This record gives sequence, C-alpha cells and structure tokens, in this order.
Amino acid sequence: MLNGLLDHSVVEVSVIDIDQKDGTIYLDAREQNEYKVSHIEGAIWVGYDHFQKDSLKSINKDQKIVVYCSVGYRSEKIAEKLIKMGYTDVANLYGGLFEWSNQKLPLVCGDSNKPTIKIHPYNALWGQWITYGEKVYE
Repeated sequence: MLNGLLDHSVVEVSVIDIDQKDGTIYLDAREQNEYKVSHIEGAIWVGYDHFQKDSLKSINKDQKIVVYCSVGYRSEKIAEKLIKMGYTDVANLYGGLFEWSNQKLPLVCGDSNKPTIKIHPYNALWGQWITYGEKVYE
C-alpha cells in the first residue's frame, strides 16, 4: 500500500529499527485533533496543512529528526520541507503512527501525557490499517 503512496524522497526508518532512547527528536505532522488523541512521548506537533515552523526554533539543524504522521505520506512532505530548510539528519517513519501502534509501542494522550492505546485513524478508510489500539474519531 505505502509503496504507491510515497515518493521515497526522504530516508525512511522502520518502527522496528527505532531506538527510543537515542535522543531523536520526533515531529508529529498530523493535525492537532489527531495529536491530541495520542502521539509518541516527547513528540513536537508541527502539523501539516498549517505547518508550524515556529515549533522548530529549539532544534539544531544537525539533530536527528524523525517525522511521522498516520502512515507516512504527510510526514514525507514535511521531511522534504525540513531538508530544504537546512536540517541534515531527517527521516520519515515508514508506516507512521499506525505501524507504531500496531507494534504495540508506547503512545501518550495529547493533553495528559499519560499512556494510552487510543489512536486517531484519520478516517474509516485509513483506520482499516490499525490492528492494535482503540480508534478514536474526534
């Protein structure tokens, strides 16, 4: 499914290969209502339709950055923008937060930062790719 959707214009990293303790900066390229349901702990919301460049002010251009969205399409586009802005170590999370959830990796609730298994499926069509977690359409 993803191979036809993505341009593969950015380095991709697999959920399975992620080291959650290596100091990587995670950027969430979904919309804020999706981020509020759940996200990767410590992730910075940057959005997609209204990309929040101001959220990047504290990030050095050479820091390791992984951008994610639901499946990898929006995050690939935001990663391309980051590279054009001069960021040098940027990767797209292949399979996105859906694959993260499917692998039972930890998520936190947007408002409380407490662990959760809730995940925003974007819509019913895309939600079919979520095999683990509680789908929340908010």
